[in-house]
Amino acid sequence: MPGPSTYFSNDRLDELSAPTRLLVERRNRSLGAAYRLFYDEPIEIVRGFGSKLWDAAGREFLDVYNNVPSVGHSHPRVVEAISRQAALVNTNTRYLDRPLIDYSEDLLGTLPRALANVMYTCTGSEANDLALRIATTVTGKRGVIVTRNAYHGVTTETAAISPSLGGGDSIAPWVRLVEAPTGDGVAFADAVAIAAADLGASEHGFAALIADSIFASDGVQPGSSAFLGRISDIVHDAEGLYIADEVQAGFGRLGHGLWGFTRHDSALGAVVPDLVTVGKPMGNGMPIGGVVARRELVDAFAAHGRYFNTFGGTAVSIAAAQAVLDILHDEGLIENARVVGEYLTAGLAMLAGFHESLGEVRGAGLFLGVDLVHGESPDEATTLVVVNELRRRGVLLGASGAARNTLKIRPPLCFSLADADRFLSELDSALRVARHRALPEHPARNSM
Repeated sequence: MPGPSTYFSNDRLDELSAPTRLLVERRNRSLGAAYRLFYDEPIEIVRGFGSKLWDAAGREFLDVYNNVPSVGHSHPRVVEAISRQAALVNTNTRYLDRPLIDYSEDLLGTLPRALANVMYTCTGSEANDLALRIATTVTGKRGVIVTRNAYHGVTTETAAISPSLGGGDSIAPWVRLVEAPTGDGVAFADAVAIAAADLGASEHGFAALIADSIFASDGVQPGSSAFLGRISDIVHDAEGLYIADEVQAGFGRLGHGLWGFTRHDSALGAVVPDLVTVGKPMGNGMPIGGVVARRELVDAFAAHGRYFNTFGGTAVSIAAAQAVLDILHDEGLIENARVVGEYLTAGLAMLAGFHESLGEVRGAGLFLGVDLVHGESPDEATTLVVVNELRRRGVLLGASGAARNTLKIRPPLCFSLADADRFLSELDSALRVARHRALPEHPARNSM
């Protein structure tokens, strides 16, 4: 089955307590087989604040997984902004709305000047879907390049460019897959050039490359140099558009400005995508997303038809989004992401000196990936043990990557140094548990 092996399996129903089993069975009956739950023992979460979550029994969990509540669960300023606006009015973008215009100007002010228009959606999936519509309309072509284990959404169009959902066989014939970048990104750039040429020579033509700026579903691949500028040049030389998917990498998560693609600015110039998509952390849990685009692209798209989204950019969602943007600045959360991210990276590197199962640590800010390995091979089995052992120890974490062996670390941006210490300590303990379960096949050094 595609996707993380850390999902709950219904084969384990008999291992659950009676109340939990009953709730899972009711969920299965009402929601159906396509939905998934995390962990061997699913959790009923009822409350959150900051970097913490609580279950129905009152147990506290450290959240090292959820990037949607970017400024922290139930942030008082976001809650107040939502409540205040909901008590006034919540309608659509066909009426003049001063807060909508104010926020749009604030958002555009954080991006390169060439990106002059924003179009609102409800989710990142919708944003990527709209970006693809714009790209195919403007270029008159269909072909799209994505990385081999990419995830860009769940609409029909974005699922067709998301091999992480259904595997390589699930992608559309107009899609070409390339390996995610590693190191200096030279091999990635070469692969993109070949794929663009292949699409250009095909019946589909080449419309766009869409890339998540941290390559999260490919196991978190930030790269070691400013390679996205070269990618942009290659795409434009092939008469395509570069779509920067900032749904996960944006809004300060990488600890370097607000946007992931700006990490690749260099002495040769700034990276300026043709379209930027945003979502998830934008409203701290409220459903809002969007596409920021060059004005000429929006003009060309508009010449072929209008755009409207009933719930995209509603007043309550905009109130939440404005609060998030203000909090990121006022509380110094981008700098916090950098400082705590560097601390976590150093701590993980130190842990790797005691646990041979810990492999490469990659990432930026508060978006890190660390591989679990057996020798030089990906170790999905140990990853499964570690994620579930952390859950038992009150720490929530996920896994990603094509080999499903990369721990995905992306907590709320208010994650503190004390939170980092707690996580590192519990990870050390979980790795020791995994080592003892795997002996004698998986030897490891002495633990911390």
